[in-house]
Amino acid sequence: MRAFINKAQVSLPSDTEVRITREFKAPRELVWQCHTDPKLFQRWIGGMPGWSMPVCEMDVRPGGKYRWQWRYDENGTGFGFFGEFKEVRAPETMTQEEYFDPGDSDATGDMKANTPSINRTTFTETDSVTTIVVLIDYGSRETRDAAIDSGMTDGMEISYARLDTLVDQEQTG
Repeated sequence: MRAFINKAQVSLPSDTEVRITREFKAPRELVWQCHTDPKLFQRWIGGMPGWSMPVCEMDVRPGGKYRWQWRYDENGTGFGFFGEFKEVRAPETMTQEEYFDPGDSDATGDMKANTPSINRTTFTETDSVTTIVVLIDYGSRETRDAAIDSGMTDGMEISYARLDTLVDQEQTG
């Protein structure tokens, strides 16, 4: 059996891309469901402490739209993302076009609101461990670097730790 990764592994495969790889001790179908069911998604995708996700709308099918908004609970400022699912093959892969909505938060640096990223997430399972690989193409080095500088990958790992807890809860009842 292969080694279990406890934290998200982040790499930069090109000048415009970020790759995040993370393993979960759960069946692929459950990890997929946690990424595609708005009620489950909202339970783990919160990011940094002190933030909540009051808006989580998802129509997970090719051509389906989504909108996510986070709020910093201390002062009510927020930001979000919206876009369209381009490819959905349950429970293997999904690709979405994603636009950044800066809202009224200053926590997002120089990310561009009008240029979409292309996010491709793949789900594979070996020996009851599901590996997800998220490949995000920001279209430019500047936008990629601004996303990284915003704390995005740290927030993703905090959320993935919550996902670990959620899949454990879902498996045990």
